[in-house]
Amino acid sequence: MNGVFEALGEPVRRLILELLAAGEQPVGQLAAALQSRMPISQPAVSQHLKVLLEANLVSVRAAGTRRLYALDQAGVDAAKAWLARLADPLSPFEQPLDALATEVARGRRARRAAATGQTAKQPSGEQDSRPA
Repeated sequence: MNGVFEALGEPVRRLILELLAAGEQPVGQLAAALQSRMPISQPAVSQHLKVLLEANLVSVRAAGTRRLYALDQAGVDAAKAWLARLADPLSPFEQPLDALATEVARGRRARRAAATGQTAKQPSGEQDSRPA
């Protein structure tokens, strides 16, 4: 997460990410798209791409003499996961709590069955350990 939100703090970088959401693009094409919206030089676009690359929000690959930039899905997913933890801080406990709820329900069924003199039903896959 180092630098992700610092990188996203700049409106030009957010716009670059929006442009890259459409697919892989060379720096020249990105610069032209940005220049149609604001005054910015190609070296400035390259500097913004460097910051996004260091924050793991974009990836780059060489294709001949061109460098093609694309969204780095792993970096975007990491940022989304971090934000999701803020929105739902209890989500890491969801599965253990579900397991606890299952065990509580199983105990209640067993107590009810014992109180009525019946045998508690075994969930599928479990075998009765009592002797026949």
